[in-house]
Amino acid sequence: MKLLRHGLTGAEKPGMVHSDGTLRDLSGVIPDIGGDVLSDAGLAALAHIDAGALPIVAPDTRLGPCVAGIGKFVCVGLNYSDHAAETGIPVPAEPIIFMKANSAICGPNDPIILPRGGDKTDWEVELAIIIGTRAKYVSKDQAMAHVAGYAVTNDVSERSFQMERSGQWTKGKSCDNFGQLGPWLVTRDEIADPQDLNLWLSVNGEMVQNGSTRTMVFGVAHLVSHISQFMTLHPGDVISTGTPPGVGLGMKPPRYLKAGDVVELGVQGMGQQRQDVIPDPE
Repeated sequence: MKLLRHGLTGAEKPGMVHSDGTLRDLSGVIPDIGGDVLSDAGLAALAHIDAGALPIVAPDTRLGPCVAGIGKFVCVGLNYSDHAAETGIPVPAEPIIFMKANSAICGPNDPIILPRGGDKTDWEVELAIIIGTRAKYVSKDQAMAHVAGYAVTNDVSERSFQMERSGQWTKGKSCDNFGQLGPWLVTRDEIADPQDLNLWLSVNGEMVQNGSTRTMVFGVAHLVSHISQFMTLHPGDVISTGTPPGVGLGMKPPRYLKAGDVVELGVQGMGQQRQDVIPDPE
């Protein structure tokens, strides 16, 4: 299944993609895409719904983040061997973990907002893991049972905040609209192998990232297990798994986003995003 959330910011309703490609409203069936809905039992119940009988959502309706009630947005740095090489940083011995503030999370086609005081805003297409059931101290063998599904995310990064200011990476990753998520949550059963997916991102029509999850240093099961040793993962928590090469930071000379740019990105089987780059209106 492909699950989504549609409507105005802060007032999104749950929905799903019908087999005919139309978007259907689920608000008469479930309160939202989150909590127990993300469990195996909750998803199985949705799978038996006749999507064709659900109200159609207008195709031009805004899509919000595909998950509601996200408690944590956990990110993994330098998790692609070829991306680590382009940055000149050695492959880490274990996953580099940092957090993205939940206030950064937005819909898949909401704009990238250039933060005040920043001048090195960068792009990062990533595969996001959506947690379906509570995970604490889980083994690698048990990890996949705790995954509800996957989504596309753009881990937008202000490199000057991230790398040139003291402190951790979080403040370079947490500006408003630095976490586009969706267009939909693709359930675990639809993805045969999360370690064999193509990812891509273009800026103004130019392909700048074109990679594969095959080059991940630490795979999905490893990440869920590893992170669960340090913090309990709850339904709706998101793990952003790192980016392949082609980010602006790695170009020679480096290249960053400017107002008027258009960013498009996608992950195989997960749909696509499109974002206009705008200055901060505040």
